[in-house]
Amino acid sequence: MCSSYVDPEDLTLEEGTFLVRLARRAVENYIIRNVVIELPEDTPQKLRGMGASFVTLLKISGAESHELRGCIGYVKPVEPLALNVIHAAIAAATEDPRFPPLEPRELTEVIFEVSVLSKMIEISRNPKKRPSEFLIGRDGLMVEYGFYSGLLLPEVPVEYCWDNETFLAETCFKAGLSPDCWLNERVKVFRFSARTFKEVRPGGDVIIRDFIKEYSTNCGQSVVKLR
Repeated sequence: MCSSYVDPEDLTLEEGTFLVRLARRAVENYIIRNVVIELPEDTPQKLRGMGASFVTLLKISGAESHELRGCIGYVKPVEPLALNVIHAAIAAATEDPRFPPLEPRELTEVIFEVSVLSKMIEISRNPKKRPSEFLIGRDGLMVEYGFYSGLLLPEVPVEYCWDNETFLAETCFKAGLSPDCWLNERVKVFRFSARTFKEVRPGGDVIIRDFIKEYSTNCGQSVVKLR
């Protein structure tokens, strides 16, 4: 297998579509037949490189409304990207502690979304600089302090129309820390980008999400540019 790292920005819509279809196939086989599928022979060579991914399941609850049904992923590229998507998809469908395992009847009601993560980059330890060192719509955040850690994907602040300081606070909260933990120089804050591919309907066409455009359109404001 290829050992190179997969940069999410290098992925095409065709390759992203392959990953989304693979995620759905993995979940279908696991919850219906209790089988963990192997890496398909037709997996593109690029997707055999090392990569990290998150798979999100969204249940349709109205004409344009989707509810989270599961989301699990991996931060570090410890295995081939396509294989990582298989594992993340099954985990999102069956191991997210916030939800019961997905049932076969729900497959026609759930949209699959695959986010391929870049490598983590630690931002400044200076609290005053932190809000200006990442871009909403481009970056996700991860907070680490001792045994505590928490991660929010780039789409989260876009969907809730957060500003940069709110995004930092919510990531601290996700890590089980106080919302102002990012003001502590001993707390590590990392940024990362992601390329996110999403079904427009269950089993339907796949698109690449443009979070910067979504933030501008849905929240009525532009991103805070990096200094």
